[in-house]
Amino acid sequence: MAVLGRQDHPTDAVEEYCLYLGSALVEHGIKFDLVRVSWLERGWRPALRALRQQAGDIKGARFFLQYTALSWSKHGFSLPFLRVVRSLKKRGAWCAVVFHDVEGYYGNRIVDRARRALQVYTMRRALRLADLGIVTVPPEKIPWLPANSKNIVFIPVGANLPLPERAWHQDKAHLTPKVAVFSLSANRTGLEEVRLIAEAVRYASSKMKRLGLIVLGRNSEIAEKQLREALAGAPVDITVHGLIPADKVVDVLGSCDAMLFVRGPVSSRRGSAIAAIACGLPLVAREGWETAEPTTSAGVHLLPEGNTDGYGPALLRVLTDHDYRALLAQRSRHAQEQHFSWRAIAAKYISALPDAEP
Repeated sequence: MAVLGRQDHPTDAVEEYCLYLGSALVEHGIKFDLVRVSWLERGWRPALRALRQQAGDIKGARFFLQYTALSWSKHGFSLPFLRVVRSLKKRGAWCAVVFHDVEGYYGNRIVDRARRALQVYTMRRALRLADLGIVTVPPEKIPWLPANSKNIVFIPVGANLPLPERAWHQDKAHLTPKVAVFSLSANRTGLEEVRLIAEAVRYASSKMKRLGLIVLGRNSEIAEKQLREALAGAPVDITVHGLIPADKVVDVLGSCDAMLFVRGPVSSRRGSAIAAIACGLPLVAREGWETAEPTTSAGVHLLPEGNTDGYGPALLRVLTDHDYRALLAQRSRHAQEQHFSWRAIAAKYISALPDAEP
């Protein structure tokens, strides 16, 4: 059973992750149900009571608790998550924690530092309480993990898309090269991302006859006005799709020649970046502390950490060098098959399960 906290809106990437994983596990004869701890709507005591009842009613169930700080606290003070782990362990349940967040939130204010310290404490303690910890970036990249931890498994996330391999065979016979941007952040972070996108696309388009910019996913409609203003006068055709169904996302990404990822460093936990790899696209992204295999073996043109001026030249090379673009696309398809497909992810989950009944 997958145990989820507060539901995210307008889309819930963790819930989608569990649904796609569940579909893949069914092929191995494993039932993967979802249960949500409705602490926000019902309060903690009734929500935990309901969870314990479900745990007691399901013989032999194994529980995979999905951790993000905001799933278990309105403001990211995630300590209440430990109540969920302890509640199940007291019932004798076998528990794994899937750490979708693997670091504390950034910020320099006193409240930010306090929140970050509490998040790190929560993750450390949850790992000690659990039978297994599943991390979405390689363990050696996570500074808070205890040295020589034995109950840790690395499993990258997959793309929350149905049959993304369909995009591999999609016709790209268009005269104007197209670059995709999939999802943007909100608030000030989103404004910085818009600036980086506009600078990169303006640079690349200045060396080409024309360029298509396709923007979709979270906050894309909010950013449309700023993008159009920032790219005014450039030979760029801008199309903004907003939030669209997942099968349509595959169609849109499949029509593009490359993806530009500016939402921080790329890694194996960045679902929107993995979507490009899954759809067989070359990806222009920046390296960071969590960037490692298998992401680096995919079709990613990596910029050095901190280099935010190189997106434009990198994008230009990918769009204009046919052989290089084809090589990156081939590497993305191979990485999807070997590491990021839900089939491959489900196999890793099965390997991590203990043989004995809990």
